[in-house]
Amino acid sequence: MNLAGKNVLIYGIANSHSIAYGIAKELQNQGCNIGLSYASQALIKRVLPIAEEVGAKFCLECDVSKDYEIRELYSQIAKQWDKIDIIVHSIAYAPKDELNLDFHNTSRHGFIVAMDISVYSLIAVVREAMPYLSPDASILTLTYYGSQKVAPNYGVMGVAKAALESAVRYLAYSLGEHGIRINALSAGPIRTLSSSAVSGLSQLQKRIEKTAPLARNITLEDIAKSAVYLVSDLSSGVTGETLYVDAGINIMAY
Repeated sequence: MNLAGKNVLIYGIANSHSIAYGIAKELQNQGCNIGLSYASQALIKRVLPIAEEVGAKFCLECDVSKDYEIRELYSQIAKQWDKIDIIVHSIAYAPKDELNLDFHNTSRHGFIVAMDISVYSLIAVVREAMPYLSPDASILTLTYYGSQKVAPNYGVMGVAKAALESAVRYLAYSLGEHGIRINALSAGPIRTLSSSAVSGLSQLQKRIEKTAPLARNITLEDIAKSAVYLVSDLSSGVTGETLYVDAGINIMAY
């Protein structure tokens, strides 16, 4: 594996608890050039110190619900990099009041927003990135087991993650002829800015400590190391897959 000098664009760092942060740190350790994109000005005070910490070549705002902002982002990146080797998509969002309620009460607006930001954004950033990607580029997105089984209080995000995983498979097929790989990493529950909106996380982590094969919860380091595998040439024959990094809890029947 040789990631030294690879150009990595990471979407979705919100703070030092973000999964994207852990991945950025590990890729920095591997010698990658890091570039960051954040969602809005509301996050800038948290993101700039992280950009400095990981030696980011740039830190640019991009609202992924707007195609023209995605195009402008790549236009700005092209002024600094001649190519992008790796994209990490760590973006998910649903209106807070759509979580922790009976799923049949999901609103049309909440459903559309969750699907747009959490799923379509992956398609959009890949589509606009195509002219800038290296021939053997690798793309990674983040998902969760609530896509496959019911996770109480997760609601519309579970449905969005199921759609995201399906999108990964279809993207793998359409990108394959270009030599570009795309995979998803399904991380076990970990406290982040987005997961804090879902009630019952602490109880779930306690159950995992008792019932998961590894009898512990995962860490950012666990996730980041597996992410490195998926974006590196160590996984050169792997695409369209969802890799579980959750201490084995997904294999358990109860």
